Amino acid sequence: MEEHNKNDNTGLISLIKPKSPIAEAYHTLRTNILFAGLDNPIKSVLVTSAFPQSGKTTTVANLGVTIARTGANVLIVDADLRRPAQHRVFKLDNKVGLTSLLVNENMAMEEAVKKTNVENLSLLTSGPLPPNPSELIVSRAFAALIDKIKANYDIMLIDSPPAIAVTDPALLSRFVDGTILVIDFGRVPRDMAQKAKEQLVNVKANIIGVVLNKIPSNGHGYYYYYYYRYYGEGADRVKKRSKSKRHRTRSERSEQKPFRRWLQAFFKKA
Repeated sequence: MEEHNKNDNTGLISLIKPKSPIAEAYHTLRTNILFAGLDNPIKSVLVTSAFPQSGKTTTVANLGVTIARTGANVLIVDADLRRPAQHRVFKLDNKVGLTSLLVNENMAMEEAVKKTNVENLSLLTSGPLPPNPSELIVSRAFAALIDKIKANYDIMLIDSPPAIAVTDPALLSRFVDGTILVIDFGRVPRDMAQKAKEQLVNVKANIIGVVLNKIPSNGHGYYYYYYYRYYGEGADRVKKRSKSKRHRTRSERSEQKPFRRWLQAFFKKA
């Protein structure tokens, strides 16, 4: 399928400016995820955040674009049944979607899944908002749908509500291989981010990484900074990545030390 109307998808920096530093950062995140589980490959990922408007929807959408460009068949599932946004990112209709499939078991999945303007990337929008989102997530119909998605797609990415606001992310985490927590560095206090992480850890969610975004760097815009944690036998292996095409000066590297310390403190308690 040919890509078109690129300028309409303003949140898709990986589509509009694929060579930009932020797009390159998403490529790094993609690589980290695809190689995070060498023995047990990561095929399904939940993306949540501590607070609303932290960039989780944008992260899911751009991650979907970058993974689809490897040739993998990717489905984004908008499971934020309170404030869905993926349909707006991709400029698609939301009259039929996830909730439609859950309340109408006679509907075929193909009737609700929509093709995006990116080859190999499809979207299951939220559908009409239900009065009982959490009840739908724990339903047998939802579990059966997730199994069907996994059987038909190489990669499933789930966009969920913020972890502190509701229990949905904790419920959704049991359906995926790994969970990513998105944190708006400039707005989310560390204790609240820690609380979001603890809520996921308490339900044994496999937190495979954190995206710490909107980090200012010397007046040159924002970096997307990744802290990726691999769980292996024995001691944990920690991998940090910060991506920018521009070579960083010594002062800029020094600037990022507080962010590294922030992340180290964030993960100090497993």
